[in-house]
Amino acid sequence: MAVAGTLTRADLAESVHREIGLSRAESANLVEQILENMCAALSRGENVKISGFGSFILRDKGERIGRNPKTGVEVPIAPRRVLTFRASQMMRERIVKSA
Repeated sequence: MAVAGTLTRADLAESVHREIGLSRAESANLVEQILENMCAALSRGENVKISGFGSFILRDKGERIGRNPKTGVEVPIAPRRVLTFRASQMMRERIVKSA
């Protein structure tokens, strides 16, 4: 696993390789397919829910007026779609226990 505390695609593939016994190439391909399916669903406007882990939710934000903090000038902020993640209750409990 990564020393800096970041889980990477390679780490996930290595874990699949060790736990399931697929070859490294098959493990990497499996991880890529899962991530690609998640990205495709999100790009179609679908939310992604992984039971016991959490939900990736798309939200549409409307246009609003913002302020440049340096100059104080008001500027319009365009409407946009944002991606949020909401951890499941099970995940939140695991994170709190490990802290």
